[in-house]
Amino acid sequence: MVEATPVTPSPKKAAKAATNAFESTFPKMDMPSLEVPAAVREMAEKSVQSAREAYEKMKASAEETTDLLEDTYTTASKGVTEYNTVALESLRSNVNAAFDYMSALMGTKSVSEAVELSTGHMRKQFDVLSAQAKELSTIAQKVATETAEPIKASVEKNIKKSA
Repeated sequence: MVEATPVTPSPKKAAKAATNAFESTFPKMDMPSLEVPAAVREMAEKSVQSAREAYEKMKASAEETTDLLEDTYTTASKGVTEYNTVALESLRSNVNAAFDYMSALMGTKSVSEAVELSTGHMRKQFDVLSAQAKELSTIAQKVATETAEPIKASVEKNIKKSA
């Protein structure tokens, strides 16, 4: 006679059979449907609304900051361009004055004439350089003020909001 070899179930089938046997020993219990109390629902809705409002405020603030930075950059760029234009014009004027001076100096016939020409040129250049420095300083101050003003206004506005 041939003996049959016992068949061992797979681990998955064994686990499923054990689970079924375990579950069948306990009575079935239906979970009651839970109704969320109105106070909890209201509190959750308020939390969601509060989160939405906070997000909207943060979004608006980020957009304002972006606009402010773009405006500030544009203002600063225009100011720097103006400053550089005046500085280059001053440089051109000073180089031309130096060439004119050298040309006139070469045409002098005496030392006294050369000294007189040099003295006049130095006085004139001192006045021109002073005026140029004053103009560049005024432009730099204007650019700094125009660039900083929107930032200052924004900071003051945010301080007033949070106070």
